Formats: sequence, C-alpha cells, structure tokens
Amino acid sequence: MFIAKAYAQAADTLAEFGGEIPPLPETPSAGDMIMQNLMVIGILVFLFYILLILPQQKRFKQHSAMLNTLKKGDRIVTGGGLIGVVEKVIEDKDEVIINLGETKVTAVRSTIHKKDDPRLREKTAAAPLKDKKSDNADKADEAEDAEKDAKEPKEKKKK
Repeated sequence: MFIAKAYAQAADTLAEFGGEIPPLPETPSAGDMIMQNLMVIGILVFLFYILLILPQQKRFKQHSAMLNTLKKGDRIVTGGGLIGVVEKVIEDKDEVIINLGETKVTAVRSTIHKKDDPRLREKTAAAPLKDKKSDNADKADEAEDAEKDAKEPKEKKKK
C-alpha cells in the first residue's frame, strides 16, 4: 500500500524531469562546514560577552567606586548581613570599623555589600515614634479585640 504510493510519487517526479534523475545539490566542502561552525561559535561568544561579562564588569566598577567613597557616618550593610554605621576608615589596611549599635566591628572593606540602605532609614526614623500613652491605648484595643474573638465562637455554638 505505502510502496505503491511512493512509487507513484517517484514516477511523477521523473516525468517532470523528462525521465532523468535530477542532480543532487553539491555538498559543502569540509572548509565551508568548519567556517560555518566557527561563525556560530563566534556569535555565541559575542552574545555571552555582551549579556554576561559586560554587566558584571559594570557592577564591579560601581561597587569599587562605592567602596572608595566610604566615609565616617555612612550607613552600610556587610556581605554577612550586618547593618551598621561606618565609625572609621583605615586606608592603610583597607579596613573599616563599623558601629553596630552596642558593638564595634572591624571589617575588610571588600566585604561591604551596600551603602545607604533604605531599611536603615526606616529603623532610625521609626524608633522614637511611640510614647507610653499610645502604647497603653494599643494594649487596650488589643484586649478588646481578644474579648470579641473569645465571645464569637460561644455565640456560634449556641445557634
């Protein structure tokens, strides 16, 4: 069944070419194939450089510029997640003394991850907002909410 269809198609193609077998296209030489493969590899290397290496170099330059501009009073985050304020920059040893609140730590300058983190601003700005009166009012509101929550399940059970 399938062979008959294939034979019919072959006969039709031979009829189109006047009974002669059409010539096969020339195969590319080994040198042409190597050049094509090298072009593909070259394009991939170029894309790799553009998409990965250039952005990384840009980030590295920005980070080193940030490290060079560190000064006393800058808020920073270290690579280990410590958040603090620069107390002193030691240029000779490439170290920084960081004030973490009650503790001072000496860190290598290259371990500093970020400068002027927004989370630091929130902590320092939000700390002095509450006073004793508002704390007592908040506790009273929480107690009322707890009483309401305790009464609701009892009422549901009675129904």
